[in-house]
Amino acid sequence: MKMMLRLARALAPVFLLPLPAIAADWTAVEKTETYAVTGTTGMELYASIGAKGPLLSGGTRAIAYTTFDLKWSRDYRPQPDGSCSLVSGKPWLTITYRLPKPSQKLSAPLAANWKRFITGMTAHEKVHGDHIKEMVDRIIATTVGVNVPEDPGCRKIRQQLQTPLGEASLEQRARSNAFDREEMSPGGNVHRLILDLVNGG
Repeated sequence: MKMMLRLARALAPVFLLPLPAIAADWTAVEKTETYAVTGTTGMELYASIGAKGPLLSGGTRAIAYTTFDLKWSRDYRPQPDGSCSLVSGKPWLTITYRLPKPSQKLSAPLAANWKRFITGMTAHEKVHGDHIKEMVDRIIATTVGVNVPEDPGCRKIRQQLQTPLGEASLEQRARSNAFDREEMSPGGNVHRLILDLVNGG
């Protein structure tokens, strides 16, 4: 499931402290799922992608799609002065790439053509994965070490963190959308991959 982070307004002053317990080392789990396509030519394979690709909002289908599931383990600590600090935050991120895969053996020329196509599409989706991982790094950098005064129960800080979480999520979606527009525009990388697949046999 693609995690949607909501945006909230700040409610009180927030201070960023140079705390040593910031989570710096983490690794995303990345996995690839496939859906079956059929065809004996590049055109037929592309038509099968159009019929079976991941269904997006609005009823359109994609060639490939990247989703993620993000969970957190956060350590909120009340401070002696009555404030609360987030002293560490460990992400648990799973990124899933969904890509087409022919269900039958392809002829040698078509197999070579398909390999070029799917290699390019995989690289495209990996960029989306990089955007997601960079979003998580931004969340760590902008939340771990935050201190909220007059919050002995560590309630205000949880509300306040919604702002940097929302901003990071919005930035990630904007970057991914801009990247897709560039890659899919005439002459863009994905556009060329499609043309090469369809015209290559």
